[in-house]
Amino acid sequence: MSSVIAHTKTEIRRAASITATSASPTAIKERSISAVKEKYPNYKIIVLNDDFNTFEHVVRTLTTYIPGMDSDQAWELADQIHNEGQAIVWTGPLEQAELYHSQLIRAGLTMAPLEKA
Repeated sequence: MSSVIAHTKTEIRRAASITATSASPTAIKERSISAVKEKYPNYKIIVLNDDFNTFEHVVRTLTTYIPGMDSDQAWELADQIHNEGQAIVWTGPLEQAELYHSQLIRAGLTMAPLEKA
């Protein structure tokens, strides 16, 4: 019985030796991680000219829904919309652009689809 135990212990030692040898550390190549930081793109809100919105309505709508828009800026944009057929009324991040765009549509302005700036 003791020879069986001794024989078993020897086999266990050999197995441990083989395992330890095969599990020895190997050289691992380090990966260079280069993160490219890119800003999210901005989007343009473009109002189109139409035959049914008045200058007053366009100005009132722009000053209501576009943050920081004052009456003078809105009148200039309304004039540009009328004379050139369109004007970029706001540029910024997509989430805000979607909100302002949908508000201007609900107010009745004729809008171009959002475009990347």
